[in-house]
This record gives sequence, structure tokens and C-alpha cells, in this order.
Amino acid sequence: MTEQALPLILEPEVLERHLGEDGLLVVDVSRPETYAQLHIPGAVFLDYVQIVRAVPPRMGLLPEASHLTRVLSGIGVTPDTHVVAYDDEGGGRAGRLLWTLDVAGHEHFSLLNGGLHAWANEGHPVSREPVVPRPSQYEVRYREGPLVDREFVLGHLHDRHVAILDARSPEEFRGQKVLSTRGGHIPGAVNMEWTQAMDANRNLRLKPESQLRALLEGLGVTPDKTVVTHCQTHHRSAHTYVVLKSLGYPQVKGYAGSWSDWGNAPDTPIEA
Repeated sequence: MTEQALPLILEPEVLERHLGEDGLLVVDVSRPETYAQLHIPGAVFLDYVQIVRAVPPRMGLLPEASHLTRVLSGIGVTPDTHVVAYDDEGGGRAGRLLWTLDVAGHEHFSLLNGGLHAWANEGHPVSREPVVPRPSQYEVRYREGPLVDREFVLGHLHDRHVAILDARSPEEFRGQKVLSTRGGHIPGAVNMEWTQAMDANRNLRLKPESQLRALLEGLGVTPDKTVVTHCQTHHRSAHTYVVLKSLGYPQVKGYAGSWSDWGNAPDTPIEA
């Protein structure tokens, strides 16, 4: 299977035609109880906690490369594997896995459009049979391109070529709902709650490209800018990251730690 074989946003009916092919690895990042109840046939389970690192109060950090090496080798990823990720919540966990793979320099991956909602609700085959992965030898070497930290954001607060896209709820953005020491938002950031990219009437698939572009460009998030996505822990905003990549935005980055890093720091500037 080549990297051109499957698009970044993959429809369930297309995935069904490819199930069982060599080089394809379907990864379920749902809750463990969901996987036990139903999953895509052949999908391996990956516990979300294995792909994030916490240094309280900072959450959602990138794991050590040595740890991710063990995790990805444990589920059978190789450099040539095409990973298709999905979950039971609309794509946040799956998006975080794909962003992590992107940081690791992995080239072949897709997000199942609508995830388990679309797959199961539209009559595609499901299984309760747990899948035992075939371990591989995969070495993770992180690259800086898709990743930013607090220092990067601080250095670009007034950069007209950089857009900070906050994928949290409007209440979090305005500081009415506070999940860190301080509430509010990064100065100059714009707010697009991650679920705004989804169509609830189409099993949480992404909205049509024209609608997504209009939504983003209406906020000033245009393809000529470097776009930094964040939420509370770069969970929701990892989905937003994948959405932007699917639209062809050339410079998209994710802020690992996100508001749990910014809002718990004593001296970062905040607007509400």
C-alpha cells in the first residue's frame, strides 16, 4: 500500500474495501469498554493514555520518544504502515494519534471520517473479537515542524503571519469556565470550538470543505499563515490540526500542553 493509496480523511465505505490488506493498520483509540463492545474487524486497541504525558498541572504533553517507540512497536507500526485511526468521540483521540505520528515523521495515515459513529451507524461490519497485535521494530525520532511550545507562542503573539486557533468551548475561551489556575485565552487568539467542524446530522463527519474554509477564513485563519491549534491539552485541537491539514493548510502546528501549560504558568499574558 502506497502513501497515495488512501486520503487523509477516509470514508468508511472506502476503508471497508481495504480491510485486511497488507500494510494497513486500523487503530482504535476509543474507550476500552467501547472496544470490548464493538470495533472495526481487525482493529488493534490503543489506550489513549499511552500517547500523552502528564507533568501536573501540565497535561497532554508529548511522550518521550523512547516510550512512543515501545508503544508504536507494540501495535505493529512500521515506517511503511498506513495507519487509519478512529475513536468513539468524534475524532479527538484519533486526531491526537495522527498528530503524534506527524511529529514522529510518519508519512502514511488517515482519519476515519465520522469514526465509530459513522462506521457502526451506517451498517459496516463490527466485531467483539479482540485483536492481538503483531509487534514490530519502529524507532521514533521527533521533528519540530508540527510542534510548538509556550516559548514559540510567546514569541509570535503579535505576528500577523501567525494565527492562534483555540478549539475550546466559548465558555473556556471567555474565562467563564476555568480548568487551569487562570482562565481566559491567549492574546490575539480566535475561537472555533472543535465540534464546529463536524456535521451532527452525518454521524460526526467533517462538514463540507467549502463550509470549513468559510468558517476558518471568517476568523482570519487563512492558508498563508502559520496556524497554531490548541485547547486544554491538545486533545480536541489535534482534531482541528487534522482538519486544517486536510484542507491543504501548509503550516499547521499543535501546542502540546495547550491551556494546561499556558493557564497554569504564573506570568503568561491572558485575555478574557
